[in-house]
Amino acid sequence: MPISIRLPSDVETRLADLAARTGRSKTFYATEAIVGHIDDLEDLYLAEQRLTDVRSGKSDTVAIEELMKRYGLED
Repeated sequence: MPISIRLPSDVETRLADLAARTGRSKTFYATEAIVGHIDDLEDLYLAEQRLTDVRSGKSDTVAIEELMKRYGLED
């Protein structure tokens, strides 16, 4: 799927230099960066949403001791 992104000029320069030095395309490195970080971004946004839900009372918490007991993980 084609996408278009605007990069700060210094980042675009670095990306172009990297691509030229390695013989790979800028698209290759942009794809690598996205693939390498999308899991972390999804986890971050999920954690932020859960924190917001807990703080607003929309979601409950469970003590770690209760979880360990529930799943038979206590010492």
